Amino acid sequence: MENFNLFIRSIFVDNMIFAYFLGMCSFLAVSKNVKTAFGLGVAVTFMLVITLPLNWLLNHYVLSPGALVWLGPEYADVDLSFLSLILFIAVIASMTQLVEMVVEKFTPSLYNSLGIFLPLIAVNCAILGGSLFMQQRGFQSVMTAVSAGAGWGIGWLLAITAIAAIRERIAQYSQVPAALRGIGITFILTALMGIAFMSFLGIKI
Repeated sequence: MENFNLFIRSIFVDNMIFAYFLGMCSFLAVSKNVKTAFGLGVAVTFMLVITLPLNWLLNHYVLSPGALVWLGPEYADVDLSFLSLILFIAVIASMTQLVEMVVEKFTPSLYNSLGIFLPLIAVNCAILGGSLFMQQRGFQSVMTAVSAGAGWGIGWLLAITAIAAIRERIAQYSQVPAALRGIGITFILTALMGIAFMSFLGIKI
C-alpha cells in the first residue's frame, strides 16, 4: 500500500515537470506533436523504471557509508558516497544507449522524429533527479525505487503528452500573437498546468 501511495504521489503531487521543473529542455523542444511527445515520454518512463532500482542497488550495496560491510568487517568504515553522481550517470548513460538501439531497430520513424533528444535522455535531469531523490529520501527497498520511478516517469509522460496535445490544438484553432508563438505560449501553458497540478497537494496520500 505504501508503494502504491508513493506511485500515485509521484505522478500528481511530486510531478517531475510541474513540481520540480526537471527535464524541461526536452519537454519544451519535443512537445510539438503528440506522437513524438508520447514516444519520448515512454522512453523516459522506461529509463526511470530501469535506472532507479539499479542505482538503488548500487547505492545500497556499494556507495552508502558502510555498504561494503558484506565484503568483510574491515570495510565497515568505507564511504564511497562521493562517487554517487558519477556512477549514477554512468548507469543512466549505459541504459540510454540500450534504449536508443532498441528504438532505432523497432521504430525507426520515432527514432528519426526524436533526433538528438533520444541520446540526450542520458543527461535528462529528470532521470538523474529521480536517482538523487532516491538517495536523498533513503528509499528502503528496491520496490520503493521501482514505484517512485514508474510514478515519476508516468507523470513526465502525462505532462509532455498533455502539453503536446494543447499545442497541436492551439496551432490549428487559435490566433496566438506573433511574440508568443512557440516557446512563449508553451511557457505560459506550462505555468497554468503547474498551477492546476497544485490542486493535488490537498489530497492526503
